[in-house]
Amino acid sequence: MKANIRTISEITGFSTATVSNALNNKRGVNRETAEKILKAAREIGYLAGPEVSRVKLVTYIENGSIVNESPFFSLLISGVESECRRLGIDVVSCHLHREDPNYDSYMGELLGDPSCALLVLATEMDEKEAAKLQAAAAPVVILDSWYEDLPFNAVLIDNADAAYKAVSHLIEMGHTRIGHLRGRFQIKNFYYRRQGYLRAMAEHGLTVDPACTLTLSTGMETSRADMAALLEKGPKMPTAFFADNDMIALGAMRALQQAGYKVPGDVSLVGFDDLPFCAISDPPLTTVKVHNYEMGIAAVRRLSELTSRGGEYSTKTQVTSTFVHRSSVLDLGKNKSHTGGIQL
Repeated sequence: MKANIRTISEITGFSTATVSNALNNKRGVNRETAEKILKAAREIGYLAGPEVSRVKLVTYIENGSIVNESPFFSLLISGVESECRRLGIDVVSCHLHREDPNYDSYMGELLGDPSCALLVLATEMDEKEAAKLQAAAAPVVILDSWYEDLPFNAVLIDNADAAYKAVSHLIEMGHTRIGHLRGRFQIKNFYYRRQGYLRAMAEHGLTVDPACTLTLSTGMETSRADMAALLEKGPKMPTAFFADNDMIALGAMRALQQAGYKVPGDVSLVGFDDLPFCAISDPPLTTVKVHNYEMGIAAVRRLSELTSRGGEYSTKTQVTSTFVHRSSVLDLGKNKSHTGGIQL
């Protein structure tokens, strides 16, 4: 079967004008029609010939409480841009806001452009919205998230393993009453970090006390305010907390100090991400270093493979993190008299 616009028209039942408009991503073709046309074009090899000419880095924003609040993403994006320059690939950045009234239209435009591969920073994206990306006319790589039931190529953090190592470190330092500072907006990364925390506690025979799992906002100031409000109620305190990210840990640290707790004298803290200011906080924050720049590079390389050779299978690439021990964790083995978990 000869692959041309007339053939696609015959297969789909749409006019050649409609087919042409859909293939060229012109307005006036509804999303459902465009998806049927693009699917047929790919099946008969019409879109297989020309290589993708550029990459669009799409930052998905559900409410911005993660993406907009943390400086974590600037280095990740730098890695994407650096590798694109090295490979001679044009890269365009854009934001896709879920609350934008034109969201569906913008999503349709992204999916319908066969000349532009998509690198989607999906930290805040849930499965329902991610599923829509399966209709993309060009290759897609998901960055900083993973969906078990969706066959995407993805580059992400080793969330569960890294959290497991962080909590295991606290246990090695003599802590047995370890709480969890959870982010109020539960992204996929936080879910897997929770699994790592629970696995470490279970494998070491330790009990998880629900009263020591505190839910905080994900910004530094908002988490400080939330923690301060909780401390006013005199909650049961563990000797250490593992936090979903550094912003939460640093906000909680400030609230604890303002309430009269000593860190790490009374309560130890471990964060996640290793943001630049963790090394200069007081005390410097023990945390998990995420190699976000390298994640950006790995994502571009996978996308380059897909655009040049196609993809008969999907890959899930977890970039291994590094544990960074600083001064926010007390070694209880060297402080036998420490009781921890005080109440004010």
